[in-house]
Amino acid sequence: MYVPKESQPKQGGQAGSGKVKDGKRKIVAQNKKARHDYAIVDTYEAGLVLTGTEVKSLRQGRASLTDGFVQIDGGEAWLHNAHIPEYSQGTWTNHTVRRKRKLLLHREEIDKLESKSEETGHTIVPLALYFKDGRAKAEIALARGKKEYDKRQTLREKQDRRESDRAIAAAKRKQRSE
Repeated sequence: MYVPKESQPKQGGQAGSGKVKDGKRKIVAQNKKARHDYAIVDTYEAGLVLTGTEVKSLRQGRASLTDGFVQIDGGEAWLHNAHIPEYSQGTWTNHTVRRKRKLLLHREEIDKLESKSEETGHTIVPLALYFKDGRAKAEIALARGKKEYDKRQTLREKQDRRESDRAIAAAKRKQRSE
């Protein structure tokens, strides 16, 4: 029986099922905790060196960056503690879940990150994993740790902004109904 291509289920499980697309980026995982715990100084886009089963697992939308960090070692950038679960249909060729993965950056970017990260209070954290034009990418950031009162101040500002936006929206609704 012939089934039109549009009505056939997509291969790869959950790929394309409700994941947010940011422009041409299909976001797989975000590290929201990093934006809360750190003040972001500068962001970079880096390619990832992955095995086949890691890519398939990412295409299913399964990854976590919560405990992840980036370390410069021997002039190369490495992503540590990023959790990409084993591919469910993989065989003996499956990957290790929390192995360190090489990041692909330009030499100038690596040198800049290395010198800045050696300064007191700075670290390099992953912010997101996504696919861009079919290639796996990581958004990493040079960040400075926030103090507890900075975190509270950020939450207070966010809440104030939300309340003012609500008040403006309510005023506009009221003006339209008159």
